[in-house]
Amino acid sequence: MEISKKSEGNSLEISLTGRLDTTTAPLLEAELKRSIEGVKELYFDFSALEYLSSAGLRVLLAAQKVMNKQGKMVIRNVNETIGEVFEITGFSEILTVE
Repeated sequence: MEISKKSEGNSLEISLTGRLDTTTAPLLEAELKRSIEGVKELYFDFSALEYLSSAGLRVLLAAQKVMNKQGKMVIRNVNETIGEVFEITGFSEILTVE
């Protein structure tokens, strides 16, 4: 998985490429811990994300909990497969998906 970041003021966009799974979820978790402090708007771009596992869902949930306290989190450009994962797991009710 590849992680790219764009920061502007209090806003951070994280784009993910590849697979967010058991192997790569700790990389995203570490990146979020380094980058999320002081962020009011967190955006994820999933346009190049191919796969999302339960380990990835756990990291997204943890990020959502932090952002509930300090701002908002939005996930954009979700493909049909990942959208289905969000629906089946109920995460579509917890996360803001555009």
